[in-house]
Amino acid sequence: MTFKTYNGAMATTAAIPAVATGTTIKTMLQVAAPSTRMLQIVSWGYTLSAVPGAAATIELIQTDVAATVTAHVAAGIINTDPNGSASLVTLGTAATGYTASAEGSTTATRLLDVDQIPSTAGEVLVNNDYQFVFDERPVVAASKFLRVRATTPSAGVNMLCWVSWSEI
Repeated sequence: MTFKTYNGAMATTAAIPAVATGTTIKTMLQVAAPSTRMLQIVSWGYTLSAVPGAAATIELIQTDVAATVTAHVAAGIINTDPNGSASLVTLGTAATGYTASAEGSTTATRLLDVDQIPSTAGEVLVNNDYQFVFDERPVVAASKFLRVRATTPSAGVNMLCWVSWSEI
């Protein structure tokens, strides 16, 4: 089964809002792999509300320490099969959620993908959707954390991001 989540609460009567990136590294979305499963990343993406004004970096990483986030609820983890079961990812403020208020003391990371946005805007797209080739799909180890992090130089940039995975 494949699951997908965004860096915000499930859209219901209103559209999902973009979240401010800030001016230093910030975890925009975090998914906590359960102790019994690994997460195989199928695809991920983001959209920025504006050109950052100077070079920006968007990372997809595995890390060993949780950021403090706004906790997702089960309804925010979408099973792409409407008849499928719920995800086993761990929910909570030190687990699966979005918009980090504290990054935590990360000691080990694995960079799974990265995108750099140059400072020259205009002709540069400020969104990215990437689907991994089947044999190259990265796997997040059990009990580790998958994060989408943004480092932007401008406080006026908002971001929507998402990750899709299979639990193996």
